[in-house]
Amino acid sequence: MRTNLSIEDLGDLLEQPIVCVLATYRADGSVMLSPVWFEWRDGGFNVWVGGANEGKARHVAADPRVRIVVHEQTLPYRGVEAWGSVVLSPDGFHDVVRRTAARYYGEAAADAFAAAYKEPGLVIRLVPEGIRAWDFSDEAGAAEPS
Repeated sequence: MRTNLSIEDLGDLLEQPIVCVLATYRADGSVMLSPVWFEWRDGGFNVWVGGANEGKARHVAADPRVRIVVHEQTLPYRGVEAWGSVVLSPDGFHDVVRRTAARYYGEAAADAFAAAYKEPGLVIRLVPEGIRAWDFSDEAGAAEPS
């Protein structure tokens, strides 16, 4: 397994329509793990939420520390865990929703999906302070069975 990798070493992993896991902290200090859509753009992760009253938004408003894990479910099992403090903002909300909808649902559905959000929600923006990335492609037997 290759470790100590950069985001660039992972190839197209962050362009795939993979649902990532976002970890936020509740008021009691426990962790909430949420499967979410994401985009990697301009050196950071963007995750959108429908509004300030949603759990994820409340959590990061109170404690901006988060972790994100993106990984493949099939060989070669590339993945990345990123962490740091986030910025929560309404800026670019509809653009982020549209771009992620295009990746997960396709271009044809993206505009309608984004337009369904009449009021802007919030974008959770994580520019990683640290990452842990891995790639099992060099492991013996990592090729798909023939």
